Amino acid sequence: MTARTHECGRCSPAFVSPLVDAALGTSGRNAIAGVSASATSVLNLAVESPGLYGAVGSYSGCPSTSDPVSRRFVEMVVEDRGRGDVTNMWGPVGDPAWAAHDPYLNAERLRGIELYISSGTGLPGYDDTLDGREVAGDPLVLVRQAGTGGVIEAATGECTRRFAARLDELGIPAHVELRPTWTHSWTYWQDDLHRSWPVFDQALR
Repeated sequence: MTARTHECGRCSPAFVSPLVDAALGTSGRNAIAGVSASATSVLNLAVESPGLYGAVGSYSGCPSTSDPVSRRFVEMVVEDRGRGDVTNMWGPVGDPAWAAHDPYLNAERLRGIELYISSGTGLPGYDDTLDGREVAGDPLVLVRQAGTGGVIEAATGECTRRFAARLDELGIPAHVELRPTWTHSWTYWQDDLHRSWPVFDQALR
């Protein structure tokens, strides 16, 4: 059985948001951010729920999913690394759901949202050392972070550059940070969250 998010109206953010607002006494203004695979998901959530989010942060994601190269990136994460099955997300290759969940193809629907889009290149950065915060002196962690993390970030970096070019082509404003280094690592995302906060602060006022 194939489960697809666009078929689940009752689990959509627009349905859940009033419940959260009531329970937590919020202002009703929303923003969302995600890293890695969820960095693509947050853009899709904004596309699917017009007017719900004032700001979206996408850190080290692949904001395109339906072209052959981007689809292979998705398969690498879901199937090669996660041992999952991408058809449980959007059906087989060629299913319209792949295009429906492609932020690159649906970028026009992000107009009017404060966007913070970032990624590195996969080249070692300031935290890819033995004394890096995540590494903490462990050579095996460093090898994994600089090796696997470098390859993944190189892929997300290419996706992010293509997406940034698409936003520019459409004349959609966005705060874009294309780092010359950085691997796919939590400490970099933590730093980027702090750097992106002014974008969220403005949208949540």
